[in-house]
Amino acid sequence: MAPKLPLDGADMAPDEPLYRQVARRIESMIDGGTFTPGERLPSVRKLSRQFSVSVTTVVEAYRLLEDRQRLEARPQSGHYVRTPPPRAPIPARTPSADAPETPEVSDLALRFLHAAQQPDVLPLGSAVPHPDFLPVARLNRLLVQAVRRHPSGSQSYDHVAGLESLRVQVGRRSLDAGCSLSPEEIVTTSGAQAAVHLCLRAVTRPGDTVVVETPTYYGLLEALESLHLEALEVATDPRTGILLDELETVLDERPVAACVLSPNYGNPLGHCMPDENKERLVGLLSARSIPLIEDDIYGELTFDPVRPRAAKAFDRDGNVLLCSSFSKSVAPGYRIGWTSPGRFRTQVLKLKFSSSVATATPTQMALAAFLADGGFDRTLRRLRREYRDLIARTAAAVAASFPAGTRMSQPGGGHVLWVEMPTSIDSVVLHERALEHGVSIAPGILFSATGRYRNCIRLNCALPWTPALEQALATLGRCAHDVANEGA
Repeated sequence: MAPKLPLDGADMAPDEPLYRQVARRIESMIDGGTFTPGERLPSVRKLSRQFSVSVTTVVEAYRLLEDRQRLEARPQSGHYVRTPPPRAPIPARTPSADAPETPEVSDLALRFLHAAQQPDVLPLGSAVPHPDFLPVARLNRLLVQAVRRHPSGSQSYDHVAGLESLRVQVGRRSLDAGCSLSPEEIVTTSGAQAAVHLCLRAVTRPGDTVVVETPTYYGLLEALESLHLEALEVATDPRTGILLDELETVLDERPVAACVLSPNYGNPLGHCMPDENKERLVGLLSARSIPLIEDDIYGELTFDPVRPRAAKAFDRDGNVLLCSSFSKSVAPGYRIGWTSPGRFRTQVLKLKFSSSVATATPTQMALAAFLADGGFDRTLRRLRREYRDLIARTAAAVAASFPAGTRMSQPGGGHVLWVEMPTSIDSVVLHERALEHGVSIAPGILFSATGRYRNCIRLNCALPWTPALEQALATLGRCAHDVANEGA
C-alpha cells in the first residue's frame, strides 16, 4: 500500500502554480526514497483528496512529471515511478596549460554570434535567456513610469558611479551572497562584460599574465585579447572549480597580475566552489597582493535553497573586485551590470568616465523599482525551477541521441550545459553541419586560449521546451554521429 502523502504546505511557494507545487512535492518524495522506481503512485482521485486539490490539478501535475520523465502512465493501471536513465559521466578535470597564451578568439566568436542571431536559427549556443522567461511586461511598465515621473532626470547623465537607488538595492541583495556592500562601494556598468573589462584595465597592463579557469567564458578571452593580456589556464574541476594546489604552484613560479574566476556556476562548466575553497582562494591571492576579479553573474540562479556565498564575502582588504549583472536573470537588453571593486574603486571610476561617462539612466530607474517591489525575487524563484528542469531535459536528450562516450557537466545553477564528445568529433565541423539544419551551438575551442576542447560544445538551456527544441537536439545528435563517423 502506497504511503500517505504529507498534507502540510510549508515548502510550497505561493507564487507557484498549484499543479507545479503538487508535482514538486511528489518529485521531492521520489528523490527522498518515499516512492521508489517501479512503484505505483496513488490514484488521481486519492491524491486529490490527500492534497485537498482538484482532480484536474493532479492530472496536470502527473502530466508534468511524465514530461520530466519522472513518471510513466500505464493504461488501466495508473502512474509509476520511472527508472531513471543512466546519467552521463561528468567531464574529467581539465589540466593546466603549459604557458600563458595570448587569446585569439574574436574572429571565431563574431562568426558564431552572427550565425546565432539569424532569425531562422535556433540559438542553442548563445547563453541568453529567451524572452518568455523574462518579466518583459512588468519592466516595460516600470520603464514608462520612470520616464513619466522623472522626465528631465531620465534624460540626463547619471552620476558616474550609477543611479543611487539601484546601488542601494544591489547593496541590499549582496547580503544573500554573504557580503555587506554599501552604495558607495558599487559602480554600475553596461553589463558584466563591461564590469570585468573595467576591472581588468584597473589592475593590469598590456603584456601581463592573467589566471583563468579552463575552460572559461569566451567573452573573458575576448577582453584579454583586446587588452593585449596573456591568459594562463589553470586546472579546473567540473564540480568545484579551479584547483587551488595547482593555482598556488603557478603563483609561486610565475608573475601573475590578476585572476579572473567564476567561483559560483562558472561558464561553461557550471562548477560551484565550496566556501572553504573560496576562503582559501581569497587568502592565497591577498597574501601575494594579486587582485581577484570575481564574475558572479550566475550566483543568483542557484538550484539550491540558499544562494552560495561570493568569494567577496571572505575579502578583508579590498582585494576582490566583484562583478555581476541582471542580463542572465531579468533584462539582457537593459545591459545593466555592476562591480564592487574594493580598493580599486577610484581607478574603476576614472576608467568608466573616460570610456562611457555614465550608465543609461532610464533602465537603471526601471530596474531599481523592480528590485524594490520584490519582482526580482519572484522572478528568481521561477527561473531557478525552470532552468533546473530545462537542464535536466536537455541532458536527457543529449544522452539519448549523442554518440557513446559523451560526457556532460552537472551544473547546480545557471542555464548552460557543457558537453564533451568523443575526440573524433570536431565541434567546429559540427557547428557548420548543425547550421545547415537551422541550429547554432558554441564550439569548445571558443572557451580556451590554447585551442583546446575541440570535441566539446556549450548548449544554452534557457529556451522554452518545445517539440522544435526536442527535434533540434535529436538532429544535433545525428549530426554528431555523422561527424564522428567521418572523423573515425
